[in-house]
Amino acid sequence: MWTQADVDALKAAVGSGVLTVTYDGPPRRSVTYQSLESMRALLASMAGDLAQQAGKTSYTLAATRKGFGSWPGRED
Repeated sequence: MWTQADVDALKAAVGSGVLTVTYDGPPRRSVTYQSLESMRALLASMAGDLAQQAGKTSYTLAATRKGFGSWPGRED
């Protein structure tokens, strides 16, 4: 389970470009990530977890189409 302090520590590391983050815990621990990209992906996951803990649901809605008139019942 992540805390806001964990998110803040990771954001600070990403902002400064370092790959090692120390989380205060408990337990206190240091983690070295492989890349800034992996850290950004973890930040997105952390944000979703924190939103869930707060009772907020996070979702993404996507819509696609393959040209005009491709949706059933639609005439262009």
